[in-house]
Amino acid sequence: MKVILTKDVKSQGKKGDLINVSDGYANNFLLPKGYAKPATKQALNELEGKKGAEQYHKNMEEQKARNIADRLKEIKVSIKAKAGKEGKLFGSVTSKDVAEALKAQYNITVDKRKIDLPDGIKTCGIRDVKVTLYTGITGTFKVEVTEQ
Repeated sequence: MKVILTKDVKSQGKKGDLINVSDGYANNFLLPKGYAKPATKQALNELEGKKGAEQYHKNMEEQKARNIADRLKEIKVSIKAKAGKEGKLFGSVTSKDVAEALKAQYNITVDKRKIDLPDGIKTCGIRDVKVTLYTGITGTFKVEVTEQ
C-alpha cells in the first residue's frame, strides 16, 4: 500500500515522503496514529503543490540573499566607540553592535549570529566583515570604528 507520511517515522522516511508499506503496517499502525495518509490522487496533487511552493520560497530567499550580498559590497558602516591611547577601544565592538548599526544606517536586517566577528573589534580603523546570508552565500562590507 502506498502512503504519504504526515510525520517523520523512524526507518521509514521523513514527513512528505511517498512510501510503499505492507497493508497491515499501514492499516494497523501508520493510519490510526496519524503518521500517514493514503496516497490518493488528491493527496499526491497536494504533496506536489506543497513541494513546489517550498521550492519557490527557497528560490526567493536565495535571490534575496544574493541581492543583499551585492548591496553590501558598497556599504561602509560607521560606529563610534570610546577609545584610549593609540586607538584601543574600551571594551570591543561586537557583532550585535554591527548588526544594529547596519539596520539603523542602511535598513538591512542581518542576524548577529551570522556576522563573522569571533573576538569583536578592539581597535579603531576600517575592517572588512563577512556575513553569511544563506547557505553558500556570503557578503562582505566595511566597518569603520572611530573614536567618540
